[in-house]
Amino acid sequence: MSIRAQTLARILLAGAFALAVVPAAAQTRPGPAQTVTARSHMVVAANPLAVRAGDEILRAGGSAVDAAVAVQMVLGLTEPQSSGIGGGAFMLHFTAGEGALVAYDGRETAPAAATPDLFLKPDGTPLTFYDAVIGGRSVGTPGTVRLMAEAHRVHGRLPWARLFEPAIRLAREGFAVSPRLAALIAADQPRLSQHPSTRAYFFTPDGLPLPAGTMLRNPDYAATLAAIAERGADAFYIGEIAADIVRAVREHASNPGRLSVEDLAGYRVAVREPVCGSYRGHEVCGMGPPSSGGLTVLQILGMVEHFNMGGLDPGAADAAHLLAEAGRLAFADRAVYMADQDAVPVPVRGLIDTSYLTLRAQQIDLDRAIERPRPGNPPWRDARLWGADNSLEFPSTSHVSIVDRDGNIVSMTTTIEDAFGARMMVRGFLLNNELTDFAFAPMDNGRPVANAVAPGKRPRSSMAPTIVFDREGEPTIVIGSPGGARIIGYVAKALVGLIDWRLDPGAVVSQPHVLTLGRTVELEEGTPAAALEAPLRARGHTVQVRELNSGLGVIVRRDGRLHGAADPRREGIVLGD
Repeated sequence: MSIRAQTLARILLAGAFALAVVPAAAQTRPGPAQTVTARSHMVVAANPLAVRAGDEILRAGGSAVDAAVAVQMVLGLTEPQSSGIGGGAFMLHFTAGEGALVAYDGRETAPAAATPDLFLKPDGTPLTFYDAVIGGRSVGTPGTVRLMAEAHRVHGRLPWARLFEPAIRLAREGFAVSPRLAALIAADQPRLSQHPSTRAYFFTPDGLPLPAGTMLRNPDYAATLAAIAERGADAFYIGEIAADIVRAVREHASNPGRLSVEDLAGYRVAVREPVCGSYRGHEVCGMGPPSSGGLTVLQILGMVEHFNMGGLDPGAADAAHLLAEAGRLAFADRAVYMADQDAVPVPVRGLIDTSYLTLRAQQIDLDRAIERPRPGNPPWRDARLWGADNSLEFPSTSHVSIVDRDGNIVSMTTTIEDAFGARMMVRGFLLNNELTDFAFAPMDNGRPVANAVAPGKRPRSSMAPTIVFDREGEPTIVIGSPGGARIIGYVAKALVGLIDWRLDPGAVVSQPHVLTLGRTVELEEGTPAAALEAPLRARGHTVQVRELNSGLGVIVRRDGRLHGAADPRREGIVLGD
């Protein structure tokens, strides 16, 4: 199917259902995704309007980063529950002419006034998740706008202001609320309607959730974007917009936070080395700490590389068991060792050392689940004994994969953390709740937790934007997904699907999910994976069958062409030339 034909079909399908609110579960797995092909450029993202904006910029001569800016600004409007300028992002960028790969860390930071007891009650016990989330307490310093500006400064081709035109136009003229957004608004009504700003935007005057098909305009967001387009990132971080963000955070009626105007003015993007490891002769590169995504994906791959994954049936219990066991061991390490490397020592080299992963893989019994996976003792680690932090991010995030006509690549995962973030809007955009990605308790059995809250620290993430290179060093795969801590399992299994099972992108993003967050093995309900429950239980696994709402975006370069697919569980599409 051609790109244009597939896109038209997806847009018409979305329109056909625009008059009814579709429950979230009903939107799951509408059918297998198509693999589409392009000659020289491609954009994959979770919303058709955002993809069209990126494609518009690429056709105007823009770079992959230019397109990413345009896509992000539209996502913040049309998919506000997942990402936006009130949140943060990680971006991998490959420069084709130089063969250079760099990682941009636009993760939120804790306020300078943050203390380890930020999420503890007066009696010293942790707050419940939503008691911490809703309000100003959970809001970190947003990083997305600074990241976009820094990446554009280095890799941009079109004028900065040009990149904001599609989003400003849509915000002023309005867009149709999608079935997925309408279902999420309805599902979150008790929380989302608490704050006056979100109640006024996402609900009718009668207090009802906006139905699908509603034309939604956001002049406040248009004005915010126009200011950033005209004056650059400083318009967001210094001045009236920053003051309004801080006021909303600190003056929340029941759950005020500690963000200051100095926190925003002082925010800086960190430019980092990607973490890379070998898998079946490919070099797999991802985002390092403060994200655990790249390291944990590499650990899983490094362990299953010791098994003949290519000789296994992708849908059978043996493959599921091996992926689950490798995931359980990797998550045990993640809980102890992975956090912001600028604040605590993280044994990056040791965690993906091939000898260490060989030892970890030797714990895997083909016939029996490990009773209780424990963290290992990787080389080059700090001698300090850390406590475990098993806190998990919730699955509201978005992913963007882009290749431009010159072969430059962006793999970017972007988020405001939980769906609709802190449930507060400022000047047309939602504020993040990223601080709840820190451990709520700073100590575990008398040991300090690496991912504890600290001033200026970046909370641990699981976002895993990834670029894979072949034996000749040429980029061949661009991939990532939303999904909170489940991102790790989604990306790892997709890479096994592409490399070991030689599936095309459409088949990979449509695979039934099997993953773990360290203890339970999760199987995707309503798919053939659910039939694995009994054989996995027979091997000693604790199993849960549940909805697993990934949002994989994949581009593969093969035979001189680009082949891409968007996860059918969300509303994404693919566009290219």
